[in-house]
Amino acid sequence: MTALDRGETPDPAAEDDRAREARDEASAPAGTPDGGSDADGGDGQDGGTGAERAAEADADGTGSPAAPDAEASVVSEAGAPAVSDAGAPAVSDAEASAVSDAEASAVSDAEASAVSDAGAPAVSEAEAELAAQRELRERIEERKAAKKGPPAAGAKLSGPAADLLAAVRAVESGEKPGTAFFDSPASAPAPRRAAPAATPAPVRPSGPVGQPAERSVSPETAASVEAVLAQGGAPKTLAHPTAATLGEQAAGILREDPWQLLSVPGVRPEQADGFARALLGADCGPDDGRRTAALVGWVLERAALRGHTALDATEVRAALAERAVGDPEAAVRHAVAEGVVLVFQEGLDPAAGEDGSTAGEEARDAEDTGDGAGQEGGAPDEPEPVPVLLGLDRYALAEEALADGLGRIVNSCEKGADWSDAAAAAPSPSARELILTAATAGLVAHSGGESARAEPAALIAAAHGLGLRAVGTTHSVDGARGLAAAVGDPRSAVVLSDLLSGAAGPGRDADGALAVDLLVVLDAPQLDVETGAMLVEALADGTRLVLSGDPGVLGSAGAGRVFADVLAARACPVVVSRTPDPGPLGELVSGIGIGELGQVDAPGKEVVIVPVRDAGEAVHRTVQLVADSVPRAIGVPPSDTQVITVGHGGSAGTTALNAALKQRLNPGPGRFGGFDPGDRVVHVPAPGRVVPGSVVSADAEGLRLDCSGTPVVVRPERVESSVRHGWALSAHQAAGMRWPAVVVVLPGDAARGLSRPWVYTAFSRGERHLSVVHGVDQALPRAVAEIPVQERTTRLRPLLEALPAPDASVSAV
Repeated sequence: MTALDRGETPDPAAEDDRAREARDEASAPAGTPDGGSDADGGDGQDGGTGAERAAEADADGTGSPAAPDAEASVVSEAGAPAVSDAGAPAVSDAEASAVSDAEASAVSDAEASAVSDAGAPAVSEAEAELAAQRELRERIEERKAAKKGPPAAGAKLSGPAADLLAAVRAVESGEKPGTAFFDSPASAPAPRRAAPAATPAPVRPSGPVGQPAERSVSPETAASVEAVLAQGGAPKTLAHPTAATLGEQAAGILREDPWQLLSVPGVRPEQADGFARALLGADCGPDDGRRTAALVGWVLERAALRGHTALDATEVRAALAERAVGDPEAAVRHAVAEGVVLVFQEGLDPAAGEDGSTAGEEARDAEDTGDGAGQEGGAPDEPEPVPVLLGLDRYALAEEALADGLGRIVNSCEKGADWSDAAAAAPSPSARELILTAATAGLVAHSGGESARAEPAALIAAAHGLGLRAVGTTHSVDGARGLAAAVGDPRSAVVLSDLLSGAAGPGRDADGALAVDLLVVLDAPQLDVETGAMLVEALADGTRLVLSGDPGVLGSAGAGRVFADVLAARACPVVVSRTPDPGPLGELVSGIGIGELGQVDAPGKEVVIVPVRDAGEAVHRTVQLVADSVPRAIGVPPSDTQVITVGHGGSAGTTALNAALKQRLNPGPGRFGGFDPGDRVVHVPAPGRVVPGSVVSADAEGLRLDCSGTPVVVRPERVESSVRHGWALSAHQAAGMRWPAVVVVLPGDAARGLSRPWVYTAFSRGERHLSVVHGVDQALPRAVAEIPVQERTTRLRPLLEALPAPDASVSAV
């Protein structure tokens, strides 16, 4: 590793241009168009701090104006690592019954009696929570008994949720057959089967790939919503997204419940409160049930942006208290009764007896009667707190569907396949072990670094040799090309979003399942729970699934931690690669993965540390490295060098860096919405998906991009929210992609956004060279050593552990 003194560059010839670069820097914008600095978002606190505002924007990878602080929270919440100075760089009753009879049975009379009469011990938080749940269920049952039938669908829901609820009720009541809701008649129900041998041609869209499927909004609906927004003092620019979120009845919904505006991305509680006050006047109050229900949903949506699929009820109540809710406990109960959220008690024993009691309750009964072993000296043991989780139905359903689908994959696969001959020809011991394991298991987890990606490629090639239809999928075009090259077949790799949409890949069989016998998912840590559920549902019985990735990188942009939960649940065999990443970069990154940031020998300037004093100097030195030093000393042109920093905002965030790099590398007036032909950009067609590209031109249809050889047209109204300059990215945006050279920028205000996974991800993006613009002093090694990944609250692991799956094994070669 080469540590340079201030003012020194990898190539002395670069010094000749310092005067010119100083002038460039002086004319480059140094403000924070995105809002506050990303370091300000590192604390992760509620109440409007930069952390959570940043999470909202980073989930879609854009940092759009609707959520100014873009990525900082995701960085700080997901975690990040370091380098040292010494060396390194109203829901119906039917819905309310989601608090089910099974859950109700979990609260036994014995537990209820824990909340005793006078003279009893103090009630614990868990017992109080359970008592409250029991009372709530009783009220729900009374409401159900008092009504003759379910209320009309959509009484408290809107948009697709209301339509789905109406469809479910119509089928359950016998009013309509299930096939009535499909475009074509369905055949008689049949068990899922393995995909047929013949592979149909994939269904491909007629237009350019990558455009998101947006909900259409009629001009009449937009006009009516705009009128309501104007009456409440809200900007008319919210009309289209509000109508798209709430549906055709959006105007009426807003008049009845103005706080529904909070469900529109980018709207904050104080804005929704102002809108409600303008519409309701004196009828508006902080404890209005409509407000508190909307706030509960908003808190959980913000948590989902940080990766959580559920939250502890105490965290939700604390967030409500910060928003001036007088009785957070009552607000949570109301939200549950209205069907805004679902309740889960993961700590209770799922094996309940016929009387509804559980093993845990029986133990407490024994303690109360003095028969238990937990009683000593007449003092009963304190019952362990029972975690009560609150979650949105979309994530709850996705986790349950994913768990069930993985269980089906595990148990439907042929277990006796003999792939020993194919394994014998494997290029490495780890590849051989992966092939043998995949032959005997429906689901396999494979972990390893960048060099380990050759092992799934060997598995796909071996499966092809056995006559199987095997495909690998990645999250980026760059990853798909690398996998296809490793396999030696361009048809063997496809981008995951294109695979699911049918834009590319093997196509679907007659049952709608992907026509594959083996599917390998690379970059599995980037798989969120909703995408995972869609993917597993698309696999036929008998299909083998391999999840492969590096556990040390940052997690998915969406909610959930699928790969980590599969590994932790031990629901399948795990193959741990022992193939190390080579060279100084591999040595440095491997050390970071175990919490050590040591000095490495880099005779070819593979790793260079560039110390800086402040953010201004960091921007200057970054431009110098990309434009001059790296091309001259390393031989990598600016087009193949990627800048990575902690977040979008701040004086050395992606916005400021991109402005300075554009001025140096492709100056222009930005006549196409701030862009010029030749600008390096990233397109975000859907939340969490980042596609690098360059600007070609613009016309009345929109901004025309070249995204890795694929032409894309971004409509004018979507340019601001889905396209941004791409010379500098955040680590979350860069995950799943690699470049010949990477410049990681760490200004002083970035210290709070660092963690081990962040440093690991950023430092491992370079293939040949890594420059670290280092201004955080000891915060870098401290982050690597002391700040591991921040855990996400999910339910997938216990769901997987509850499945009747074969014993998992761990193989390490």
